[in-house]
Amino acid sequence: MYRIVRTTTHAALVADLDQARTERDQALAELDQTRADAAESEQVVEDGLLAVIRQVTRERDVARIALAETGAELAHAQAQVLLDAEDRVALRALLRTARKQGDDRDRVYVLFRRGSLHSLHRSAAAAEKAAEAEGAAPGGWTAAVPGAALPPASEVAWRVQALALSAP
Repeated sequence: MYRIVRTTTHAALVADLDQARTERDQALAELDQTRADAAESEQVVEDGLLAVIRQVTRERDVARIALAETGAELAHAQAQVLLDAEDRVALRALLRTARKQGDDRDRVYVLFRRGSLHSLHRSAAAAEKAAEAEGAAPGGWTAAVPGAALPPASEVAWRVQALALSAP
């Protein structure tokens, strides 16, 4: 069966077809542009996430190092506390021994090496002689100014300190 179409109708149909093809081509171009934009956005997001992951990893590594250093410092401090407690016990034992000797002395001289108890002596000269026997510089002893602050014991190689003996 044949259909007869007028020329004006045919021309209108052809124009509509051309317009539909143009709209289709524009829609396809927009789709391609949208796909390209989406791929670019995906790449930017991926690069951003990788940068964040790298930064967080660096911060985690720094935190682990800081934690390890803090742990080492804590262990050192705990060891120092134990050494100080042992020094106090040894000093008490030495003081008891000095008191039991029934000497009329009112003080003893304690020799410290780098802040740790080394020995106990009847005189400052005996303490200095013992330190010099252990390698201290002979004659390099100075007296502390009364009332002046002493440097930290751990920073001084050798220190002689008078300790009063009181009755128990």
